[in-house]
Amino acid sequence: MKGMGNMMKQAQKLQTKMLRMQEEMADKTVETTAGGGMVKVIANGKQQIVSIQIEKEVVDPEDVEMLQDLILAAINDALIKSQEMVSSEMSKLTGGLNIPGLT
Repeated sequence: MKGMGNMMKQAQKLQTKMLRMQEEMADKTVETTAGGGMVKVIANGKQQIVSIQIEKEVVDPEDVEMLQDLILAAINDALIKSQEMVSSEMSKLTGGLNIPGLT
C-alpha cells in the first residue's frame, strides 16, 4: 500500500504543476502573420486571440474576400501554434507521457 500512497502524492504534485502551467499559459503568446505580414495575429496559451493588426495597404473595399481569407489564415495558424505551445509545455510536465485529456 505504501506504493499507492506514493503514487497519489506524485499525482497531486503533477496536478498542482499543471494548474500552475495553465495559469502561466495565459501570459505566453504566439504570433503569426499572413499576406507577407499584412495581417498579424497574436494568441495566448489559452487559445484566445489577444491581438489582430491589419496594415491599411491590404484593406481594399473591392476585395473584401481576400482580407477575410488573410484574417482566417492568420487566426487559424495562431491557434495551431498556441495548441502546439501548450502541448510542448504539457509534455515537459508529464515526461513525454501521452495522458488523454491533458492536452
